[in-house]
Amino acid sequence: MRVNPDYIPDLLNDLWNAQTQEQTATEELATGLRVNMPSDDPTAAAADIENQADQSQTDQFLQNTTSLEGLLQTADSTLSSVVAALNQAISLGVQGGNGSLSQSDLQALAQQVQGIQSNIVSLANVSYEGNYIFAGTATTSPPFTLDSTLPSGVQYNGNAGTNEVDIAAGKSIRANVPGSQIFLGTSGSVFGSLQQLATALESGNTSTIATATTQVSSALSYLSQQRVFYGNALNQLNANQTFLQQEKVSLQTEENSLVGVDMAQAATSLSQAQTAYSSALAAIAKIVPQSLLDYLQ
Repeated sequence: MRVNPDYIPDLLNDLWNAQTQEQTATEELATGLRVNMPSDDPTAAAADIENQADQSQTDQFLQNTTSLEGLLQTADSTLSSVVAALNQAISLGVQGGNGSLSQSDLQALAQQVQGIQSNIVSLANVSYEGNYIFAGTATTSPPFTLDSTLPSGVQYNGNAGTNEVDIAAGKSIRANVPGSQIFLGTSGSVFGSLQQLATALESGNTSTIATATTQVSSALSYLSQQRVFYGNALNQLNANQTFLQQEKVSLQTEENSLVGVDMAQAATSLSQAQTAYSSALAAIAKIVPQSLLDYLQ
């Protein structure tokens, strides 16, 4: 049997391999990743880059969905308050049209209707995260101001534009209904009908009051139809959010299968590498002094 007389390089190589394996296992345990550098697994690293891009896009869609959900909920809640205010105005109109009130009483009712109109202007100027919801795409300024010179009693300062928000790959959703459409619709003008009711109450004409009250009821029905948009959009967002959360879990699972490490296996590898390193170091410690002694002799 031939014995390799030059065994020191082999022992040093064993020591270096054990040290490398120990460092690799330690890094895997620290990071939880099997692939910490592209060179560890080029194919998996390339696939992981694409996976992370998909995760980033999914996170952005989730953020868009959450932000839009808050806006739509604010809009719907605001319209709920408008509905309550219009019902109050209708009650005042019915009360004023029964023919039993004095002129001063009717004037008081008219002032209450004007107060309701002012309150609804404030509601229609609601903002979310610094943007006015019912201003169309002109979201930096309040869309409505009171103006008694106009038939509706208000001036609309917004526009008829709508916003689109991306909520999934190749999928977007309309984010708003312009305030002019909601509050000044030709099929039922909230502000116009309130203005007519206030004027009718001031006149004291029961027939005119009844007609104006009916107009407010029509405006309420029309606004309720417009409000359906927000309910439908919220339902769509809820379904989309569920899909995105499932997609995120799927991508995270895929990433783990691509570059994640088996922690138990990594711990075993570390233990084995430490044992091999200690053994190689011990062998070298015993052999190297003897080799030096042989050389000196």
